[in-house]
Amino acid sequence: MNPTLIEYENLGELNRPFFDEYKRSFAATMNSGWYILGNNVKEFEKAFAAYHGVKHCIGLASGLDALILGLKAFNFKPGDEVIVPSNTYIATILAIIHCGLKPVLVEPDITTYNIDPALLEAAVTPRTVAIMPVHLYGKSCDMEGLMAVKKKYGLKMVEDCAQSHGATYRGKLTGTFGEFGAFSFYPTKNLGALGDAGAIITNDDELALTIRRLRNYGSDVKYYNELVGYNSRLDEVQAGFLSVKLRSLNNINEHKRKLARLYDAGISDRFIKPAIHPDYFDVYHIYNIRHPKRDELRQYLLEHNIKTEIHYPVAPHNQKAMQGILSGTHPLSEEIHKTTLSLPISFYHTEDDIKRVVECLNSFPG
Repeated sequence: MNPTLIEYENLGELNRPFFDEYKRSFAATMNSGWYILGNNVKEFEKAFAAYHGVKHCIGLASGLDALILGLKAFNFKPGDEVIVPSNTYIATILAIIHCGLKPVLVEPDITTYNIDPALLEAAVTPRTVAIMPVHLYGKSCDMEGLMAVKKKYGLKMVEDCAQSHGATYRGKLTGTFGEFGAFSFYPTKNLGALGDAGAIITNDDELALTIRRLRNYGSDVKYYNELVGYNSRLDEVQAGFLSVKLRSLNNINEHKRKLARLYDAGISDRFIKPAIHPDYFDVYHIYNIRHPKRDELRQYLLEHNIKTEIHYPVAPHNQKAMQGILSGTHPLSEEIHKTTLSLPISFYHTEDDIKRVVECLNSFPG
């Protein structure tokens, strides 16, 4: 008899522990009659800012909007350059392009998959205005190296924290190093909503005020518009759900870390596993391994009723949409995209699930 399917993710099961509180939150929102920028958004913003020990959180419609509006708030000139990792998810690069700026790709450290500080300075030109590190898979970047370049050249630091809710570098939370941190609350994230949602955190009063205006048609007083703005407001319903789940974020992260430890201890050294270092508190939004026969391995696991994902199958500079926009060769990025495989590591997965994945992985004949 075939074993039970281990799904890569099941959002219904992931959220089931929160359903009762979600229902109460939704009923209260529905009955309040206030559905845009109301108390739910205010309470979540307050709680998420407090979690990070910062002054401001601005709730937005998505993680992409958080990056776009954050960059817009700086009033950079068209064609100014933003340094970004060559192996990030496409949203990071889209934000730079949509702001009329030029993405400059820098290769990652092959052991952490995050932007390599040793390569950063060579990418700085007179047009460089910002560094946009991405804390990929739930691991912080090497912020000491990045901050040194930022300070030396007077650059802005824009942290893409879409995958790093609760991750730290030397005890300091991601999103609190630079001018602002941009978060996605896409449903699969460690802190996920039940739809699209995002936020920016910052200690900069003026930046916070500008972004609050930008998200709401350029206005902070109804019908009076200070800026050419957008409509990118965190939804009241999603804000209520996020407030519920935020109270369990540390538990979610610790559960995923426990599952990651089982992988670390059990998976054969035939597979390249995530790097572990005491400077980094990883929250494992994604637990990725690498193997030269990735596609065969994925099929083998599927034949044994284990689903996996690939984050991400195509390097950004090879995407059709990026032809004529991104340039250069990026062999490390291509190697990662060609060999990476994401294993099940959801809040709803059990230790027995992970032990079965480990056993199947180690039996792979490739």
